[in-house]
Amino acid sequence: MSQRHVQRRDDRVYPTSMLLNSSKDMGWSALFAEVRSHGRSEGPGSAALHAEVALTMRGVSEGQVACKVGGSWKSVIPTAGTIWLRPIGAKSDVARISAPKVQVMHMYIPASVFGRLADDYDLPASAGRSIRYSCGVEDPVINQIGQTVLLEMMHPTAAGRMLIETSSLFLAARLTHSYLEETTIRLPALQRHGLDATRLKRVLEYIDVHLAEEITVGDLAGVACLSVFHFTRAFAASVGVPPHRYVSQQRLEFAKALIMAGGTSLGKIAFDACFTSQSSFTRAFRRATGMTPGDYRRASR
Repeated sequence: MSQRHVQRRDDRVYPTSMLLNSSKDMGWSALFAEVRSHGRSEGPGSAALHAEVALTMRGVSEGQVACKVGGSWKSVIPTAGTIWLRPIGAKSDVARISAPKVQVMHMYIPASVFGRLADDYDLPASAGRSIRYSCGVEDPVINQIGQTVLLEMMHPTAAGRMLIETSSLFLAARLTHSYLEETTIRLPALQRHGLDATRLKRVLEYIDVHLAEEITVGDLAGVACLSVFHFTRAFAASVGVPPHRYVSQQRLEFAKALIMAGGTSLGKIAFDACFTSQSSFTRAFRRATGMTPGDYRRASR
């Protein structure tokens, strides 16, 4: 699934909004996200190509956002953390914003992500179309996922694509578990069993061999012969951290070894360790070691 299948233009939906940030050029394949500043306006309706989660990142306590759900208007004060949900294919009615500037992150999840869950659980053919169209939701799980996506958008990491791949899946799982129209459908209790020794050995060896290449959670799940959803939880239960964090840690160790060996520029090391830029490499390295790569090289001499 290429990135163009996830993207959508919201200029038509929110004609008076200002685009502040976007994942357009970040190579994410399972989620598209953008941050917009919305002011007082009234926007036209549109059909949703993907499931949409709109999370207020910077809200206000005055004014309201009104949207038409199920034939009736619902008004919400857009405080920070307020969430709007729109299923795939839903036709939005006119949204009226009477609040001053509000910053909202819009996250779009394609049907294929919900399909991954449907392969493992007894779900509707297209769970993404069965989400309740909702305004003013408060959900700490969705909020936390949104904060994680925003941080990755602002400060890309070496395993960022893996992180977003996992985040989109858990976001779809949360929507499916808690916000389906068919209230009798629920995901079963999730087991936290780890990977058996053979599967774990195969996965760790695969990571080690392909550390300087692009690795996806789907690749690792395939090596383990499990679904992405089950693999992510089983790997975390076995190793203590999710797959993207483990890969990020290993890439930092790989970078440390290259720095200590000498003879390779810091820019090339950042590239070889799959960071999006030398600046993102420097930030991640400093967070992990308390030193910049340059300081680490000088201290290693």
